[in-house]
Formats: sequence, structure tokens, C-alpha cells
Amino acid sequence: MTKAIILGASAAVPTRESANTHMLFPGRERTVLVDAPGGSTVLRLEQAGVDFNTLSDVIVTHFHIDHSLGIPSLLVEMWLLGRRRPLHIYGLAPVLERLQTLLGLYDWQAWPNLFPVVFQCLPAAEMAPVLECADFRIQASPVHHGIPNIGLRVEFKPGGQTLAYSCDTAPCQEVVRLGAGADVLIHEATGEMPGHSSARQAGEIARQAQAGSLYLIHYPAGEQARHDLVADAQTTFPGKVALAKDFMTID
Repeated sequence: MTKAIILGASAAVPTRESANTHMLFPGRERTVLVDAPGGSTVLRLEQAGVDFNTLSDVIVTHFHIDHSLGIPSLLVEMWLLGRRRPLHIYGLAPVLERLQTLLGLYDWQAWPNLFPVVFQCLPAAEMAPVLECADFRIQASPVHHGIPNIGLRVEFKPGGQTLAYSCDTAPCQEVVRLGAGADVLIHEATGEMPGHSSARQAGEIARQAQAGSLYLIHYPAGEQARHDLVADAQTTFPGKVALAKDFMTID
């Protein structure tokens, strides 16, 4: 299935209508979650119509609260609900080290009959392989966020459609290369500040990458919402621009 499900689109401060940014790539063979903020990810999956037991892989992009705090609750909820299938968790070395330290505070390895959790360390290199299966091929590249962080490129099979995700980053050529020729670029639009990008800057990255369409994500929502982000991005990118929304499916 060549689609992405947006589980949350908000920047660091969520609202009643929008959770922190995270997303899902559901396939027939594997289902991949990208990040797990606070709150119940299992409930979020249920609201999206996805059985948590189909979840096979979690990519943790970086160790900021709004992207990784939900990992312990994800594991404990699946354990209490009787999961037995192994779960693979991917991340850069500093991310996995801190994540395992956090889990250790909950004495997670003493939970009886916990399903297997497999940590897989990713190299801090451009277009590093993450996983490949019959559904998709996923690669990762470091991006510019002040702490170790990765963006992603997903090639869906068998058609070869591609999606790139900037994650939290200042404008950088790594994302241009990650999104080169992609059918869809999902780019953050927190604002023009260190380690982040504005909608206008996201549009410029999409233009340089020659992406087919641009979806803005990780933007201030609710009372913190700013002016017309789509219009801002359209000043620098001539293609389709849209705001990513919670539970939106991007085909």
C-alpha cells in the first residue's frame, strides 16, 4: 500500500485537535511508525484504523520529548495487551543509548513475558539503509537540528513512488538530496529559527529537490498558529502545497 498516515502534525506544543508530529507507513509485510510522542500511540493507531499488532518497526528520529517520550508507554501498552510479535526500533547511536536509559528507569527488562525488542543502530551517513522489504525501501540521512537527527526517504514498491520527510531541521542540502525527485516531500514548518525551517524555506527546499508536492508538518497549531503557511510556501515552490493534518492519508 503506497500511503502514509499522519498520526500527528503539530510542532512541540500539541492541541486538542493536533498531536505532536508522528506518522505511519502501513504495508502488507511490515508497518513502520516514525516517532512516538507522549500519550497513547496504541490509541492513536486504533483511531487510524490500524491494529497495533501489525506494527513491526519504529524509527526514532531524535531524542526530543515531542518525538520519543511515547516509546515507554507504547511498549508497556502493547505488552499489557498481550503482544508477542518482535518489535524493531531504529535510531542513531546517541538516540538508542538515551532511549534505553529511559526505559531502564522503568525496569523494563524485568517485565515478565515481554515481547522481543530489537534495537538497530543506524549510521550517521547520508542515504543510510534503514530497512527494505516487499513493501518499501527506507533510507535515512542526518539533518541539521542541533542534536543528532535524521530525515527519511521511503521508496514504495512495486511502483517506485517516493516520499521524503525532513523531520526537524534547518534548511540544508541533505534534505534536498534526500527529497530529490520525490513524489511527496513532507517538510517541517516550525518557523525560521535555529534548527528549524519556515514554510517559505520548506518551499525553497522542495523547489531545489524538484519534488512533486509539498506537505507542511510540525507547524505551530491552535493558539500558536501563524499566518497562511501554504501561501508562504507557494512563494518559493510552484507545485502543490498542503498542510498535513492529523489522520490524513497521503496516497
